[in-house]
Amino acid sequence: MNELKIGRIVLGAVSTNTYFVYREGSEECVVIDPADYGRQLFANLKKNGLRTAAILLTHGHFDHIWGVEGLKAAANEVAEHHGFAPVLVYALDAEKTLLNHARINVSEQSGRACEIEADVYVKDGQEIEVSGIKCKVIATPGHTAGGCCFYFEEAGFCVCGDTIFQESVGRTDLPTGSMSTLVRSIKDKLFVLPEDTKLYPGHGDSTTVGHEKNYNPFCG
Repeated sequence: MNELKIGRIVLGAVSTNTYFVYREGSEECVVIDPADYGRQLFANLKKNGLRTAAILLTHGHFDHIWGVEGLKAAANEVAEHHGFAPVLVYALDAEKTLLNHARINVSEQSGRACEIEADVYVKDGQEIEVSGIKCKVIATPGHTAGGCCFYFEEAGFCVCGDTIFQESVGRTDLPTGSMSTLVRSIKDKLFVLPEDTKLYPGHGDSTTVGHEKNYNPFCG
């Protein structure tokens, strides 16, 4: 089986990491957190020989969802020619409120109100498979009540949104946030992964589970 790969594009007003995961030699990819400029993102991926097969979201804040509608619309326009339609997968019902309310997801305050609907809601521990790409949903509430991470065990990496950053953690002063819940999620859900697991956060550079266990001041 060809190797699983991950790429990153930094987008939007607050430099959000949008990731795309694909299998070497395949044309299909899974996009995680399309931060903005959805149609341009689609065009860029297409230029590099990739089609969007699914959209995964780690949580519902504005800077992770602004590009969803454009990306999904562009993907659907060509989907009929390839026999599939992209699926918007969102983790945990608790996050639906953020998706549906521009004030709560902070998009209204950030200058461009955005409200979206998910096609599929998934649960903690659920295995997702799209176009031969498999990952596991890990619920990590704290940054938001329904936030999650996507663990690609085969490749040894986890896309973790704003749950944890390199030697830091996501803010918890926005609606549904809780610092105590966030720290518990990190310790109970992420720090139990193999220490060499690569963590790909929503902002900034990647890190590893082992590094954060040793050097993250919020989770000591």
